[in-house]
Amino acid sequence: MFTGLIEDLGEIRSLSEKSENSDQYIEMEIVTTLTDSIEVGDSVSVNGVCLTATKVGKQTFTADVMVQTLKLTSLKNLELGSSVNIELATTPTTRLGGHIVQGHVDGVGSVIEIEPGEKWVRFVVSIPDHLMKYLVAQGSIALDGVSLTVGELSDTQSSVTLWLIPKTLEKTNLSSKKVSDLINIEVDILAKYIERMIEAKGDLR
Repeated sequence: MFTGLIEDLGEIRSLSEKSENSDQYIEMEIVTTLTDSIEVGDSVSVNGVCLTATKVGKQTFTADVMVQTLKLTSLKNLELGSSVNIELATTPTTRLGGHIVQGHVDGVGSVIEIEPGEKWVRFVVSIPDHLMKYLVAQGSIALDGVSLTVGELSDTQSSVTLWLIPKTLEKTNLSSKKVSDLINIEVDILAKYIERMIEAKGDLR
């Protein structure tokens, strides 16, 4: 589990296509300042996608990204030198400053508008239609693993508007996003649990 509070901006060092026992995957090596806290087998959030560290070096760690993960997330668009948001799994003593983020991406959206302001940046993102029902104004959403507060919703355009403060832009790769860039979306897990409970209750009637 993660909180959506990004700990480091990593950089893609290498991307290698691999295959083993007929399974194809991408071996991804990432430069990060957090390697002292990463061990082989640990879960690491990379742009909001929960990956498992398979190797750990002095300043890098390696993770295998399966084909299905590439299909379902924006990791398929990463290139050498791309910056990525890095967060380590939370511990029982960590402050839950963001919200519960699993690293299980629900869909991929795209940036449709960026409007710089005096104290913040207005950031508009398209949301897959089937995910809009899980979002509420002032609720939580994770974009590329960053815990953010939904500012405005547009059900007609299937989009959300957020206001990014300078600190968020400084500490994450959202500052480098451009219009039409893809972005990983994870909605609040609590909304999905509530939906499931209501559906189950209805089935018992």
